[in-house]
Amino acid sequence: MAVDVGIRGRGAVATTLALALGQQGLRVALSAAIANDPSRSDVRAYALNAASRRLLQRLKVWDALPGDAVTPVYEMHVRGDAGAGRLRFSSWTQRVDALAWIVDAAELDRAANDALRFAAHVQRGDDAPPAALTVYAEGKHSASRAALGARFERHDYGQTAIAARLTAAEPHQGVAHQWFRAPDVLALLPFDRPQAQRSYALVWSLPRDRADALMALEAADFERELNSAGADLPTGLSLASERSAWPLALASAQPSCGEGWVLIGDAAHLVHPLAGQGLNLGLGDVQALADTLAGREPWRRLGDERLLRRYARSRAWPVQSMSWLADALVQGFSSPHAWVRELRNRGMGLIDRAAPAKRWLAAQALDG
Repeated sequence: MAVDVGIRGRGAVATTLALALGQQGLRVALSAAIANDPSRSDVRAYALNAASRRLLQRLKVWDALPGDAVTPVYEMHVRGDAGAGRLRFSSWTQRVDALAWIVDAAELDRAANDALRFAAHVQRGDDAPPAALTVYAEGKHSASRAALGARFERHDYGQTAIAARLTAAEPHQGVAHQWFRAPDVLALLPFDRPQAQRSYALVWSLPRDRADALMALEAADFERELNSAGADLPTGLSLASERSAWPLALASAQPSCGEGWVLIGDAAHLVHPLAGQGLNLGLGDVQALADTLAGREPWRRLGDERLLRRYARSRAWPVQSMSWLADALVQGFSSPHAWVRELRNRGMGLIDRAAPAKRWLAAQALDG
């Protein structure tokens, strides 16, 4: 039986779009259910902003998350080389409940998948029935993108991200930490799993050779390298999970839509994880596409290319500006030149003392 919208994908972007469109009364087919590999734990954690949280609340996903799967971030401490150059962001100065929320990736997938069981207008299965509009949310390795004639213009950073769960000897107090060091970026995100108030989600971006060497180390040796990696690190960091790694790139699909089809999420764009905005951009796509389809003229078809271009235009600036920002940070903080390091450290100090600039930067991240 034909449906209004067919969605191809497995992750949070695909499932949340199915829920959002189902709420509008559209007949939706999700052609690939979430597939978890029980033999391997998922160590990923997402830093979600206020806009993403509002979307998940409307979809009845947020409140279904276990309490220890969501940790609010009240402060963000950013440091430059050797501890020089500092930025501090606070939820209090932003007058918000939290700067972000760190969410267990596997639990988010599970909650969204559970919500689909109560979505009367959404059908799931391996088959893809005929649809007026097909949405591809297949991730960065999308198999359909090239067949649609879309180019995936990819810039390889030559870096790898290492993720893991950690425990520490002292409470995290809702503080996220990030160290920009030439040539790597180390982030510790406060988390309450496996140990409440004493856990972190690690995201460590390094040159590929260095990352390969760290991944090959035994756990004790990796912990030794980690604990000596930056100034003012929380004490007693130790592994509480397996380690996971993936290559980093900047990419965008051109075009991102056509007659009867559209790409969203990582199938449409990739950014460096240092800004913590990957899933936020994908959920921003979900909200924008749902709004565009809901606001279409009564006579316009769901798959009308002009309608889909309307959606693409609405996402062009948010995605491009975040891509530029992340890329500028990567390029600026990976330079080995002493004068560049001095300039960026001084720049961080100037911004830290300029309250309006700090509030503006934080607001961009909060509102997506």
